[in-house]
Amino acid sequence: MTQSDNFLNILNSNEFTCDYDIVKALIKEGLKEEDFVEICQRLNRAPNRTELGMFGVMWSEHCCYRNSRPLLQNFPTKAPHVLVGPGENAGVIDIGNGDRLVFKIESHNHPSAIEPFQGAATGVGGILRDIFTMGARPIAILNALRFGPLNKEKNISLIQGVVSGIAHYGNCVGVPTVGGEVVFDESYSGNPLVNAMAIGLMETQDIVCSGAKGIGYSVVYVGNTTGRDGMGGASFASAELTDSSYDDRPAVQVGDPFFEKGLIEACLEAFKAGDVIAAQDMGAAGLTCSSSEMAAKGDVGIELDLDSVPAREKGMTAYEFLLSESQERMLFVVKPGLESKLMNRFTKWGLYASIVGKVIPEKRVRVIHNKQIVADVPTTALADDTPVEKHSVLKEPPKFIQNHWKWTESLLDKETLKGIYKKDKLISWNQILLNLLDSPSIASKSWIYNQYDYQVQSNTVLGPGLADAAIIRIRSQDDSNSTKNSNKGIAAVVDCPNRWVYLDPARGSMAAVAEAARNISCVGALPLAVTDNLNFSSPQNEIGFWQLASSCEGLSIACRKMETPVIGGNVSLYNETKEIDNTVKPIQPTPIIGMVGLLDDLNNICTPSWKNDQDIIYLLGLPFDNKIDSRVTLSGSAYLEFIHELITGRPPEIDLDLEKQVQAFLREAISKRYIESAHDVSDGGIAIAISECSISSKYGAKINLPSLNSRIDRLLFAEGGARIIISVSPSNQKNISSLVNEFNNSRSKDINLTKLGVVQKVNHLFITQNNCSLVDIPISKLRFAFENSLSSRINNKF
Repeated sequence: MTQSDNFLNILNSNEFTCDYDIVKALIKEGLKEEDFVEICQRLNRAPNRTELGMFGVMWSEHCCYRNSRPLLQNFPTKAPHVLVGPGENAGVIDIGNGDRLVFKIESHNHPSAIEPFQGAATGVGGILRDIFTMGARPIAILNALRFGPLNKEKNISLIQGVVSGIAHYGNCVGVPTVGGEVVFDESYSGNPLVNAMAIGLMETQDIVCSGAKGIGYSVVYVGNTTGRDGMGGASFASAELTDSSYDDRPAVQVGDPFFEKGLIEACLEAFKAGDVIAAQDMGAAGLTCSSSEMAAKGDVGIELDLDSVPAREKGMTAYEFLLSESQERMLFVVKPGLESKLMNRFTKWGLYASIVGKVIPEKRVRVIHNKQIVADVPTTALADDTPVEKHSVLKEPPKFIQNHWKWTESLLDKETLKGIYKKDKLISWNQILLNLLDSPSIASKSWIYNQYDYQVQSNTVLGPGLADAAIIRIRSQDDSNSTKNSNKGIAAVVDCPNRWVYLDPARGSMAAVAEAARNISCVGALPLAVTDNLNFSSPQNEIGFWQLASSCEGLSIACRKMETPVIGGNVSLYNETKEIDNTVKPIQPTPIIGMVGLLDDLNNICTPSWKNDQDIIYLLGLPFDNKIDSRVTLSGSAYLEFIHELITGRPPEIDLDLEKQVQAFLREAISKRYIESAHDVSDGGIAIAISECSISSKYGAKINLPSLNSRIDRLLFAEGGARIIISVSPSNQKNISSLVNEFNNSRSKDINLTKLGVVQKVNHLFITQNNCSLVDIPISKLRFAFENSLSSRINNKF
C-alpha cells in the first residue's frame, strides 16, 4: 500500500471525505492525516486546494513552532527595560535617554543549502525588514555561520556563495555587518547554518506593531511585486534536506537590496507621519502569514483582493499569490483618507503600492481572486490556535551521551615538557599551538569579514576581529537636544559552543549565554537582553527532541541568572540530511545566542591586544588547580577535537554565580580604567587566548605557568567558563588588588586573580613552567598560521 493509499483510508474513515488530489496536496504541504481532520472540523467542511496550502505553511514548524512552543514559554521575557518581547516582528528594549533598541535573529538554513548566494542574501533582507517594520532604522548586522570541513569542494562552494550573498545584500542596502562567528564541523556538510541578526534604533515616537485595527480601514500592499519565487518556503524550511531538495529551488526567494533600501526610507517616512495603524513584513508564508497574523493579533478579520496585488508574472493562481515569498514586501493597515498620501510616499521611492483589502469584523481571512471567494478561514485557525505536538522527553541522557561522559584525561597520550606523544611520535607544544591557530574554527575570519562593508553609516567603533564584541555608536537623532548627545554605544555578539551543546545540551546552552555575556563584559558593556536562534534536528526523533528540550532548559536557567531576558528569536528544526542509503545525519545542536549590551562611555573601551611593555598579565576568574576541576577541563575542548580528533567527554560545569560576579568585577575595573586589555578564554584555552592577544598587538608575552601536579596540556588548552585574560599597568597593581578584596568581602563568590606573566616589547611568545620552556615561538609565526588558515584552504585548487 502506498503512502497515498494509507492516507486516503485514514482520512475517509472520518466524517469528511477526500480524494487523491487532496491526499497528494497534504503530503506536499507537509501536513499529517490528523491535521486534515482538524482542519475539516475547524472549517466544518473539507478545505479547497488554496486553503490547504495556507494551512500547510501556517501550521509548519517554521511559522507556528508546533514542536517547540511549549518549551519557549519557559524563557524569561520580562524586565523593566523590555518594551516589546516575543510575538512581534522584533523585540525592543529601552537603553536610556529616550533611545530604544530593536533587534532579532533568524535563520535561512535550507535555502542557503541549495542556493547559497540568494539564500543568504534574502536571509539578511528578511531580518532587516523585521527591524524597520517596528519603526527602527537598521544600524548593524551580525551573522552566525556553520559549514562542513573545508577539505571538501562542496563546502568551499557553500561558504563562498553564502559570504558573497551576505556581503552583496548588506553592502548594497547600506547596513554595516559588524560581527559574527563561523564554525566548521562534518555534521554541517549537508546542512549549513546561516543565521542573521539585525539591530536597529527606533526613529518613530510610537513602536509600530502588527495587530490590525479599525473596521473598514484599508489594507495596503507596498514594496516589490509578487512572483512565483519562494513558493512554499516555510514548508520547505520545515523538512529535512535530501537529494531531491535541489528540485525545490523555487522555494528560495530572490532579493533586491536596492528595493529594500527604498523600502526602509519609505516605511520610516510613513511611520513618522502617523499614516500607518499596523505593519507586517511579508516574510515566511508571504501574504498568508502577514494577513492572518495581523488579523489574529488585532482580534479582527481581513479581506484580501488578490486581483489588486502587484504581480510580476502573468496567470498567477490564488495559491501562488498567497504562498509566494517574494522579497521586499510589506502589508499595512492605513488610516481612512490617508491611502493616497501613503502610496505616493512609496511610488516616490520607485516602489509599488496598492490597496489590496480591508479590515472586517468577522474574525476570518477572506480571499478574493478573479472576483470569486477562493479562501475563507478563521484567523485563529491559521495564526493563533495552531496545533501543538506532544512529546515525551527522555528521562535520562541517551546512551551515546552517557558513554561520552565516561571519558577521562587518563585516556590521553603520554606527555612530556616538550610535547605529547601521538602514535609514538612527539608533537611539540609549539606545533600544537600552531595547529590550533590554523584550525578554521579558531583561526581569523578576516577572509570573510573583509568582504563586508562594516564602516558604512560611520557608526562602527569596533568592527569584526578587533574585540570580543562589536561596538556601534548610538548617534543622536536630534542634535538640537543636548541631553541626547551622549557618548554611549551598543556592544553586540553572537555565540554558541556547538561542540559542548552536542555533548551536553543543557551545559552547552548555559555556556552559550555565559560566553556571550562575557564577551559583552570584556569590552566594558553591560549585558542587556538576548535573541536566540535554535538550530536543531528533527523533533520527531526522541534524541532530537531531548536535545531541544534540554537546551531550552539550560538557556532559561542562564538567562534568568545573567538577567538577560529573551525578547525574541527563531526556531529552525529539521536541520539534518537524508543520505542515499536513507541514513539521517543531524547537525550538532546549535542554539545561537545573539546578545546586546550597553556601553556608557565610548572613550572607555577594552580590547584584547596588549597595550604597553611590562604590563602585568593576569588570569581573572577560575584559578588553576592541582585536581581536575569540573569547571575547567579538556573534555569537549578544541584541543581534543583538532589535535586528538576526538569529540567526547562532558563539557565544563557552568558556575553562573561566579560568572556573574567575575563579569561585574571586570566591568567595574574597566570603568575605573584599571585594566589595559581583556580577552575571554574560550576555544583552545589560555594558550590560544594569550596568542590572540599577542597577534592583535605589536607586543609579545612571557608567561610562567604555576607549578602544579597537573597535565601540561590541561594548563595550556583546557576550557571552562568565567576565565578572562587581562593586562594591568604596574601603576594599577594595588588598585586592582584592592578592588578584588572589595568584591570578595561583599559577595558570596570569591574572585581569583592569578598572575601569569608580563607583556614584552619583543615580538615573541614564551610560556614556561619551573623555568622549563614549553612554548617558544615568534608572534609572526603565530600570526601567519592564524591569519592564513581560511584563505589557504578556500583558494586551494581541487
